[in-house]
Amino acid sequence: MHYIIVNQTKLTPKTRIKLAKAEAVFKAAQIPYAVRQTEYKGHAGQITKELTSSGEEVCIVAVGGDGTLHEILNGIVDFEKTSLALIPLGTGNDFAKTAGIPKLAKNAAKLIAQNEPKYVDFIELTSGVRSINAVGMGIDVDVLKRVYKGKSKRKSKYLHALIVSLAKFKSYNFTVKYQGKEEEHFGLICGLGNGKQFGGGIKMFPEAEISDGYIDLVIADYLSKRQTVGAFIKLMRGKINKVKQITAVKVKEAEFIFHGEDMTIQADGELYENTPLSAHIVENKLKFYLP
Repeated sequence: MHYIIVNQTKLTPKTRIKLAKAEAVFKAAQIPYAVRQTEYKGHAGQITKELTSSGEEVCIVAVGGDGTLHEILNGIVDFEKTSLALIPLGTGNDFAKTAGIPKLAKNAAKLIAQNEPKYVDFIELTSGVRSINAVGMGIDVDVLKRVYKGKSKRKSKYLHALIVSLAKFKSYNFTVKYQGKEEEHFGLICGLGNGKQFGGGIKMFPEAEISDGYIDLVIADYLSKRQTVGAFIKLMRGKINKVKQITAVKVKEAEFIFHGEDMTIQADGELYENTPLSAHIVENKLKFYLP
């Protein structure tokens, strides 16, 4: 059974038409399905928990953006009997871009109807939080806080917030542990990527692959204002790992320790207060519909 979980906040007249086209694909393919609409933040996870606790084989189709996908991933109870699919109707759709999910709802539905799911990796924090795209702390959190305070619904809001954050954000001290190493850093961001980008196209993890069994660890150490300009250009071109002050390495697990007040971290664009940034990669567990 396919269960389509729709982020109600995305159901404008235009997106309702797109959803109807996706449903038409399932009907034509004689795929049994039901639509469930979320009513509040966190509801997608609760619906998923209910559906994946039933003991039946289910496919959960996320209709929305990275936030909806994040909630659903964290709601899965029985991975053996659950597969996950995505019809991207969010603002950023960062994971969809990395995974190659078609932008058109009709084509995304055809992908689901005509293919078998494949295993993809996801990141799991020691707190139990799962992330399919990226987690981090530092300037990425500052960017998201600025976005969420604003009222713009345009994709460019992430880029505008990044520019402001680069001008105002102050570097901080932290320790990172990975592959038997322990390093001290004074920097702008520490992030772990399964997908290649966050914030609607900010290519922080250009070498990431969603099924390679690794997390891409990226650390940006202190940059002067002059150095920031060059780094920003390389970031937008997907070449941030070419910047001298950038540490970029593939790891199985990593732990970051912040020296100061409790930090906010982000996971797939969702903010978590006072949550440790310690994580590992999970392989061969999540089945996902891909091209």
